[in-house]
Amino acid sequence: MNSTGDNEPEETSKPSGSARTLALTVCSAAIGGTFQYGYNISIINSPTRYIQGFINDTYMERWGTALDTPQVTLVWTLIVSAFPMGGLLGALLAGPMSVRFGRKKSLLLNNFFLFVGAVFVLTSRLAKAFEMIILARFLVGMNSGVSMNVQPMYFGESAPKHLRGAVAFSSAVFTAFGIFLGQVVGLTEVLGAEPLWPYLLASNALPGLIQLVTLPWFPESPRYLLIDKGDREGCVQALGRLRGGEAPVLEMEEMLQEQQQQMSAALNSGSAASAKTPWSLFKNSNLRSQLWTVMFASSAMMLCGNDSIYFYASYIFLEAGIPPEKIQYVTIGTGASELTAAILSNLLIERVGRRYLLIGGYSLMTSWGIVFTVALTLQSRNVAGMAYLSMICVFSYILSFGLGPAGVTGILPAEIFDQAARPAAYMVAGSLMWISLFLIGMLFPFIVNGLGNFCFLPFLAVCLVSAVFLGLTLPETKGKTLAQITAEFERKNGRKMRETPDRQVDEPLQNHYQLGKACSFTTLTHDADPDIKNGD
Repeated sequence: MNSTGDNEPEETSKPSGSARTLALTVCSAAIGGTFQYGYNISIINSPTRYIQGFINDTYMERWGTALDTPQVTLVWTLIVSAFPMGGLLGALLAGPMSVRFGRKKSLLLNNFFLFVGAVFVLTSRLAKAFEMIILARFLVGMNSGVSMNVQPMYFGESAPKHLRGAVAFSSAVFTAFGIFLGQVVGLTEVLGAEPLWPYLLASNALPGLIQLVTLPWFPESPRYLLIDKGDREGCVQALGRLRGGEAPVLEMEEMLQEQQQQMSAALNSGSAASAKTPWSLFKNSNLRSQLWTVMFASSAMMLCGNDSIYFYASYIFLEAGIPPEKIQYVTIGTGASELTAAILSNLLIERVGRRYLLIGGYSLMTSWGIVFTVALTLQSRNVAGMAYLSMICVFSYILSFGLGPAGVTGILPAEIFDQAARPAAYMVAGSLMWISLFLIGMLFPFIVNGLGNFCFLPFLAVCLVSAVFLGLTLPETKGKTLAQITAEFERKNGRKMRETPDRQVDEPLQNHYQLGKACSFTTLTHDADPDIKNGD
């Protein structure tokens, strides 16, 4: 069935079906993906003193003597740091997994780490082994490391261009939702009581189970099927399901063109077309600007101090006069702030663009960091009302982070690298993100002790430098093809545009990824190749 005027009434009913399939795919992937990252960094806070008590009790049963407070703190630090260390390994595994198994299957296999970790946590008390909690957190970190890289890749390759930013940004929405829900589940009235902490830490298995049951019903990334696997029929079928029954011609043509470009590049280099490695990205001067931008943005997202301000929030709330037993309820407001900002940014990203949200978010964080430092200084001098101003700064800082850096950062590798380079780019970006998270977790207590009320000055500097650097190097990617984005990078970074046989997709393509511009499988398989050849 070809796309003709006779089919127009039929096509009008397709957008809702397509939107439904795409939305359900996003929810199924994200609930066991980036949701887990937010959920798992959140649920560990509530049972801190219970787990520390379990560590001490276990040690005393074994050796007949109790641990000193610094020793308990050291073991607790190992439990906390196991999560980013697992995340680093997961980020390194994400690239090879996504190439070998595909985006969807990688997310499904990733739940294995989660379920084994849940078993370790649930049996740790029976086995009287706090070491099992360390292993569990390491495995949960691996799960988060894989999903934080593979899920944005899956979303960026599955969404139509006019929705690419919004769909990819939903990763940040689910991360924020995970943080918020983890805070709620960690309440004393839910699973935050002393006898229930193993069930709290193992509750992450439920979202994983939901994903395991639902995600197999949804299609694989069309780009992966066509460009990585060479499965044109599977690509057309997957794209048709995601777009409401039929694959848009122009979208399919762009993918075919990217496939041909990669094959041409492989022939020119005398090697087989295959996914790039991180080392090959560093050696490729044509991708250096994109790589440095992604590396900087990924590091800045963790070094900007947003996670640290969550830990500092309890002190601020205490100083503001909130009773200690009520702080757990107020803390939920911080998670709700980031979730609200992420939802708002998701609605704005296709209107405002990625660049302005990212630069604007860091600029706002810089401003609130200055106000926060002044408020903490005046608060230490007993100036009235400063504790409440500090509270406002905490919420505003988190809102600013959720508005841009939280979500846009994860989109960048999917938009500025081609299919061959994308997994390696996510490996580099994810590794730097987890290393930065580990460093902040280790160094922040020393920063607080050393700088006191000025402890947020380093984060303020990171935000300021990030806003300036990204403003100078990052072009807008909204609604643009990869070829157009690459040309923008070359222009912004002062490089002469290369003359290559890789013809760009025409400018009007950005306005035509609509459901009505569709074709049948027969049309694509018989007519697409001549079109591409003529374009050469």
